Amino acid sequence: MVNEIEALFERQVRAWPRLARGVEGVKEAKTRSLKIDWFEVLAMHIPHRVASTTAAVDAVSISKRPCFLCPGGLDPEEEGIPFGTDYTMYFNPIPIVNGHLTIVHRRHVAQRIDGEFGTMLDLAAVLPGYFVIYNGPQSGASAPDHMHFQAGSRAVFPIEGDTAALRGISIPDYARNVFVFRDSDRSRLIDRVNRAIELLARTTSVSPEPMINIAAFHRDREWTVYLFPRAKHRPRVYETGELTISPGTIDLCGIIVVTFAKDFEKISAEDVAAIFREVTLPDKMFEEIAQQI
Repeated sequence: MVNEIEALFERQVRAWPRLARGVEGVKEAKTRSLKIDWFEVLAMHIPHRVASTTAAVDAVSISKRPCFLCPGGLDPEEEGIPFGTDYTMYFNPIPIVNGHLTIVHRRHVAQRIDGEFGTMLDLAAVLPGYFVIYNGPQSGASAPDHMHFQAGSRAVFPIEGDTAALRGISIPDYARNVFVFRDSDRSRLIDRVNRAIELLARTTSVSPEPMINIAAFHRDREWTVYLFPRAKHRPRVYETGELTISPGTIDLCGIIVVTFAKDFEKISAEDVAAIFREVTLPDKMFEEIAQQI
């Protein structure tokens, strides 16, 4: 699969101008390391991500625009690779990291992880060196009307290093609340994550799916899954215009996407920590669920 993806990239970067511009944008992205307690996050200035960061995702706005993940909304040059019976892999023309893929359901079905988490694990297993992510429909997905995953190179993936020596279900003093699952048994892992999502739905009373972000990778015959329970979509600083930061899964994993130069120069470790705390589930609710998992 990786060889097919690499061959696709070589063809697409030559034939698809928008992808070529996006790849150059990542190469030219400025990066700042921000120290928060015992860990660091990377702030990346990626101007071409502005449309995704500021996307209107309310029902009315979605109903008024064509779906950019359906075949009719793709660029004429865009080419994909089938994955299983339901998905197609494409390169993301507005990438955040190297090898940034969007894995799109072939039917126009709503973004929802129910029944699809196994596919996420299968993607991680066939993409060594990659992470796979899911942004919930109320938690950073710019296309909440069309089921999709994303994937990208783990070469710069702060959360993996942060948690390498930890084996518990949570990460102490991490500014954001996140459940960590590790397992070599696919079925058992699906059951464990589904159980956590059910508990979150019950505790937060959000349906049909609680606000969540998920990241996964596969290494040494074991999956690692990060499940971020959300309290809200966008932080106060986005709403006031102080910082145009709208965190999705990649941000919560430690790569903070900053689209405006003024925000890149201004953002501090304290800002990031405050954003993380605000958008993930409060400590008390998180701890109550952790005790039940």
